[in-house]
Amino acid sequence: MALLKRSPKAAPGKGKAAPKAPAKAKKAKPPRGARLKQIKLAFSATRKQDPKVLPLVLGAFLVPVVLLVVIGLVFGGVLYLAFIGVLLGLIAAAFVFGRRVQATAYSQVEGQIGAAAAVLSNMRGDWRVTPAVGFNREQDLLHRVIGRPGVILVAEGSSNRVRALITNEKKRVARIIGDTPVYEVVVGDGEGQIGLRQLERHFLKLPRNIKGKAVNDLDRRFKALPQTALPIPKGPMPTRVPRR
Repeated sequence: MALLKRSPKAAPGKGKAAPKAPAKAKKAKPPRGARLKQIKLAFSATRKQDPKVLPLVLGAFLVPVVLLVVIGLVFGGVLYLAFIGVLLGLIAAAFVFGRRVQATAYSQVEGQIGAAAAVLSNMRGDWRVTPAVGFNREQDLLHRVIGRPGVILVAEGSSNRVRALITNEKKRVARIIGDTPVYEVVVGDGEGQIGLRQLERHFLKLPRNIKGKAVNDLDRRFKALPQTALPIPKGPMPTRVPRR
């Protein structure tokens, strides 16, 4: 009588392959031409306020091109120098365009409530901005910024009036920040104040006192605080200025 052979048992862990984890969804790419459209909109908005932007940008492009072409015609290598001139012209035009767009954006918000918050929200680097953590009857504002330097309190208004706002905010967050450095900035054109156009430069010059992990930790702690709704007047908040 023939013996029936038993089929070997499947080894543990073998057999049907486990279903693969779904692949992570790819980040949506910006639509084609989005950057070009943004530049076009920025140029149109800037030209309305600054009619000189077009001749200045064209001049910045043409000067290095013409100069290097002339040098090439005199000393030789005109094609090579013309190519270099075009590259330098594009760089110069982009630089001039970015500066004029930025100047126009500043001129539109200067003197308005919330102007400093608009600049803070568009600065380069990792800055955690909380607008209007303090407010008074005179419509002075206090903003809080967390970054590598530590905690920066930025006030908009008279230096004498905003002193109370800064002092109250320091007391409120003292137990949260511990020994984290705290900086005070008053935005304005008076003595000891920082002008709106110099605000970003001032922030970039501050020393890096804490690490990125500490920045995240501080940000989480501040977000856990109860938020008080303030009667803040709506001010202009311009979009990000294209950077060179």
